[in-house]
Amino acid sequence: MSQRMRFTAEELLRCRFAISPLREAQGAIRTLSHPDRHGYHLPWLRQVRTVAAGLDLIAFWLLTPGNGHGPDFLHPVPAVPLAALEDETAAIRATDPEVARQQIARALAQTPGARDSRRGRAMLADPAGTVRQLAGQYEHVWSALLAPHWPRLRAVLEADVAYHARRLADGGMQRLFTGLHPLLNWSEGALSVGGGVPEKERLPSPSGGLVLVPSVFFWPEASSAFDPPWQPTVVYPARGVGGLWARTGPSASDALVRLLGANRAAILSGLDAPTTTTALAHRHDLAMSSVSAHLAVLRDAGLLRSRRYGHQVLYERTPLGIAMATGGLL
Repeated sequence: MSQRMRFTAEELLRCRFAISPLREAQGAIRTLSHPDRHGYHLPWLRQVRTVAAGLDLIAFWLLTPGNGHGPDFLHPVPAVPLAALEDETAAIRATDPEVARQQIARALAQTPGARDSRRGRAMLADPAGTVRQLAGQYEHVWSALLAPHWPRLRAVLEADVAYHARRLADGGMQRLFTGLHPLLNWSEGALSVGGGVPEKERLPSPSGGLVLVPSVFFWPEASSAFDPPWQPTVVYPARGVGGLWARTGPSASDALVRLLGANRAAILSGLDAPTTTTALAHRHDLAMSSVSAHLAVLRDAGLLRSRRYGHQVLYERTPLGIAMATGGLL
């Protein structure tokens, strides 16, 4: 769905970034449900496969329709720059049962058969219990799947916030949203999410301002929420996800060099975010013509894909390229 958000000057002054462990737990659950769409996280998926198989995630999957909107109470806006999971789950537990029932019913209605399923009927019959159960399950997912990796995840998220904060300081909102995500566009004092004519538009209102939440597990998507009484929020994929799970041992890199050659192996391994030919040439101290030739070979082999962003052509790894660069196939 295409959306457009307009902001007052006061709201723009309150624009802020926030890191949310709860969003990472939500993204991890989404990744488990569609592992084929998340090549960057294949090493993590292999690590948690056994533990994840023992988790009961059916309720979450019923409440997160692929092309729809899940219950708003499951997505509390982080109140501080680095939220604590227990504070976010406490906000979920504080949800009014009637509000929860209405939002659960709306989410279930978007998936054929979900509302009449055994689990769907149980959630609607006891919304207060469902709220407590979902909050507890988020904590279980976090403890079992993400807590051991949190220092690594947090480092990526904090680096992303620092990078985009500098872009905001350098060029304002226009520069911030240029390159944040292809679906995000800032123009004439409004933020558009998605392409085409907006299907929904949020008018200026005295809210707490826009909250930008980077996510490791939300890649490659971006989404927004602004329905009252919720604070307008945009979740976008953090930079640096491509190298998040990379193994640094010499065996993986040596194998890749033997397979592709030193320069192509270096380009593929270092391509942890969409990058231009010029940037790659500078990074690897190679001639533009050499980089272009290497990129063409890697793309023809199915390891890279290219897409145009404005006047630039960006290269990024395919799931096969990710698996090869991170040692998953070597």
